[in-house]
Amino acid sequence: MNITLAAGGTGGHMVPAHALAAELKKRGHGVMLVTDSRGTKIPAIFDDVPVHVLPAGRLGGGPIGMLKSVRSVLAGRREAKRLYREYRPDAVVGFGGYPAFPALIAASSLGIPTIIHEQNAVLGRVNRWVAGKAAAIATAYPDVQKLKPAYREKVALVGNPVREEVAVLGTMPFPDYDDTAPLKILVTGGSQGATILGQVVPEGLGQLPPRLRHRLQVVQQCRPDDIEAVRAKYAELGIPAELSTYLSDMPAKIGDAHLIIGRAGASTIAELTAAGRPAILVPLPIATDDHQTFNAREMAKAGGARMIPQPQFTPEVLAEQIAVIAGDSQAMANAAARALSVGRPHATSDLADLVERIAGGLSPLVVGPAGLQPEPRLAMGAPA
Repeated sequence: MNITLAAGGTGGHMVPAHALAAELKKRGHGVMLVTDSRGTKIPAIFDDVPVHVLPAGRLGGGPIGMLKSVRSVLAGRREAKRLYREYRPDAVVGFGGYPAFPALIAASSLGIPTIIHEQNAVLGRVNRWVAGKAAAIATAYPDVQKLKPAYREKVALVGNPVREEVAVLGTMPFPDYDDTAPLKILVTGGSQGATILGQVVPEGLGQLPPRLRHRLQVVQQCRPDDIEAVRAKYAELGIPAELSTYLSDMPAKIGDAHLIIGRAGASTIAELTAAGRPAILVPLPIATDDHQTFNAREMAKAGGARMIPQPQFTPEVLAEQIAVIAGDSQAMANAAARALSVGRPHATSDLADLVERIAGGLSPLVVGPAGLQPEPRLAMGAPA
């Protein structure tokens, strides 16, 4: 079959789309991506898939901005329809972001079935607009905010696709950790790092009790503008730290770490729970609809993470929370197991199964913790 993927050009949309593309290609299907210019610049993904850039306006900016956006969306819809007549997709899968909007409405107007995947615990704006026409709504969390009750009948809980190199970590033993082993901490704030992490984390690690501080081995992703100041602070504190503006080997870094400190983006949560790594999460306070706070709740409730709102994210609070998790080996092992308990490492294959069913004109199947089950309807989503 031919499958078109539509995703906005940020890592949160593109990474799960790339994971699904790899799985569909492995199964012998043709895959095409539609995105914006940002999506073409993300390194090391979609190198072997045809990519088309669609015009798509971000709706807003007053009357003039809205008019320009509508014109852009309509132009993107016309271009997508021309593309579909040539490519003839059996289904279009949307991952959110404004470029997905014209691609999905074009598909619906041509009678092509659509599936949307929501990575966050709050249904995104574009997915809200197109949910009514979608044949299925695949979610990453059992509780999704802003999802209309009328749509629950077509919700399938599949999780958020992660790279195979990350999913396999959950099948491997947790890195050795006892009272004398190094304490390996990974600090990541997304593809561009986060200034607040560079300001707070070194100071917080410096306030740990000597029995923990002297065992630290830190890997931290920093913003380019912050990296030298962070490097100087670690040197002043005498804490060994490997700093980088971009971590190209993230699966290996996650696999080596005992504890992760970072934001609560959808891909981050999916990777940590699939790998079974405890975390201290600092949700981005300006995230749309505060979705990072909702993302973090499942992992925190399970005991696999500590969530610290950014206004309370101080060196003192951070040091206290690290000591709770890393204070003894059993606490660390328990937190790792609880993180793994809410992981959905089969999300990629479950989503691919769902796409195949919809694209093939068959009844969707129930998607649960054990994968797709032979039932005549989708799993019900939890109440919004």
